[in-house]
Amino acid sequence: METTARLPAKLAIIVVAMFGFGYLLVPMYNVFCELTGLNGKTVQKAAEVSESASDRLVAVEFLASVNENAPWEFRPSVSKMLVQPGKLYDTTFFARNRTNQMLIGQAVPSVAPGQAAKHFQKTECFCFTEQKFDPLEGRDMPVRFILDPELPAYIETVTLSYTFFSQQHVATSGGTSLMGN
Repeated sequence: METTARLPAKLAIIVVAMFGFGYLLVPMYNVFCELTGLNGKTVQKAAEVSESASDRLVAVEFLASVNENAPWEFRPSVSKMLVQPGKLYDTTFFARNRTNQMLIGQAVPSVAPGQAAKHFQKTECFCFTEQKFDPLEGRDMPVRFILDPELPAYIETVTLSYTFFSQQHVATSGGTSLMGN
């Protein structure tokens, strides 16, 4: 009898533990990715411009994508740059709302190879905030970055890619409706 009386309490503890683990899984994964550079997550630390940049040149490739049926035009302004680690560089990505409705978009960045992610520091990026677009509006969005001089010598090419998602429609005369990501 005593064993069956404790069963609901044990099951409740298991349920709470499972919920807690599930709740903490995403933050723990993000910390793990930031520490290891796994999954192309860049390090969020103060960027330091080197006074004496090396003569080394690293190719930085820029890629852009949207969901197959997403209502966006999205592309990098340049597909590749040769950069010196330790120097600050600027580029832009162009985005256009192809609908007759106001939209909000959000870009999700990724850096490859994963080992380079902790050496790729963005000081300014449109991916930090949601972007509101009027109907048919298009604009260039800035990215400012530095490659850390500590980037391993065997890495000769780094790829910065963004996927642009629709967050939602902004209120129009017909009301607000959510769009799928």
